[in-house]
Amino acid sequence: MRHGRKHRQLLTDASHRDAVLSGLAAEVIRHERIQTTERRAKAARIVVDNMITLGKRGDVHARRQAVAVIGDKALVHKLFDEIAPRYGEREGGYTRVVKLGPRSGDAAPMALIELV
Repeated sequence: MRHGRKHRQLLTDASHRDAVLSGLAAEVIRHERIQTTERRAKAARIVVDNMITLGKRGDVHARRQAVAVIGDKALVHKLFDEIAPRYGEREGGYTRVVKLGPRSGDAAPMALIELV
């Protein structure tokens, strides 16, 4: 049963899942669009949307929370000064996941996650 589960499992333990999601979120903020598996893209969408919401808040505590997740101060600076102001009027849904089809090597379903 999935009572009380707020995240996707990603077939790893919790520390590895957190590392993968923070890395994916950092790459989405850096490149504004990345290609990954569909399951990882859907899980990373939640983290990226939360980071942009922190960027819209803009206070010092929000910056420290973003650094704790992303880990790179230059990316947090880009997030707060360039990306978050774009979404000032938007209430949510800052990312889009587009399905691309199966990967040629192992037929894993691929997706593109990008900022709207």
